[in-house]
Amino acid sequence: MEKKPISELRRGWTTGACATAATKAALKALWGEGFADKVRLTLPRGERPEFDVVETAMGDGWAEAGIVKDAGDDPDVTHQALIKARVRVVPGGVTFKAGQGVGMVTRPGLPIAVGEPAINPVPRQMMTQVVEEVAARLGHAPNVEITVIIPKGEELALKTWNPRLGILGGLSVLGTTGVVRPFSCAAWIASIHRGVDVARAEGMGHVSGCTGATSEKVVQSLYGLPDHAMLDMGDFSGGLLKYLRKHPVPHVTIGGGIGKLTKLAQGAVDLHSGRSQVDFSVLSEWSEAAGLPVVRDANTALQAYEIAGKPLAEIIARRAHQRVLDQLKEAPVSADVVIIDRKGTILARAGDTPT
Repeated sequence: MEKKPISELRRGWTTGACATAATKAALKALWGEGFADKVRLTLPRGERPEFDVVETAMGDGWAEAGIVKDAGDDPDVTHQALIKARVRVVPGGVTFKAGQGVGMVTRPGLPIAVGEPAINPVPRQMMTQVVEEVAARLGHAPNVEITVIIPKGEELALKTWNPRLGILGGLSVLGTTGVVRPFSCAAWIASIHRGVDVARAEGMGHVSGCTGATSEKVVQSLYGLPDHAMLDMGDFSGGLLKYLRKHPVPHVTIGGGIGKLTKLAQGAVDLHSGRSQVDFSVLSEWSEAAGLPVVRDANTALQAYEIAGKPLAEIIARRAHQRVLDQLKEAPVSADVVIIDRKGTILARAGDTPT
């Protein structure tokens, strides 16, 4: 299937926006207006989407509504998930509860305190604003308990970074704008940042960013690191290192395959194949300067390694390590680099040994 340009991809709506729409639909029913087929929201940046109300229920002193999340053309794990909100009047302003499929925060470092439902600040603000608006219009006090429910959330959360971040029992209710922009790099980088925040809050001295599952497994085993020390860096080495520069952890290990770490060694900060490429002329210059074979005509960095051998992998590791230090600048962070092949064999290492 031919890929659409980003400009043609359809945007969607965050879990937080859907929970807010469900809250609005449930409140209107609770306070006498009945369940509407659709509800409209005004999002933080002024967009005014309309949401279909697909599921409703009501009982003594409570009402509940459901919205099916549409993430647009983004490959979001929660696309088409049912997001429900149950509301009931309780004293004390607007409060939040985690229903089925919504996680609880169990580690410090996240924007929500330990022991609270994993409903992030902006969704909380959006839902609170809806309560205040509907209450004012219908003549009620804005004293409402909101329970967010995602029926398949606990299962879906296993496909996310939540367990590593200490969010247990389900998904997070996320979103800062209410809008899902397809294939958003910002969302991935934000998750990396939260991982660093959790590590710092727990006083961890060593974290790792790896480009994939194999390198992550090897590095974790090599250093005996806990799950929450393993940051899902993916291709965003620059996003991780820039954040560590301002929010330091004593030591970081960067792990990955020889192709991506060659790009890092050559100065790339985004290691995605669509946004950076190995320069084989430069790679060959490194190889020849060390008295190794010419690799200018290699098709991949792995092929260049097969031609020139372990000494070339060691050159790449040393240069990648220097690039990591360059990006960390003067931050009090030491670093090492581990290059791994697809079978999980370590090809080369460079840098400081973590203490």
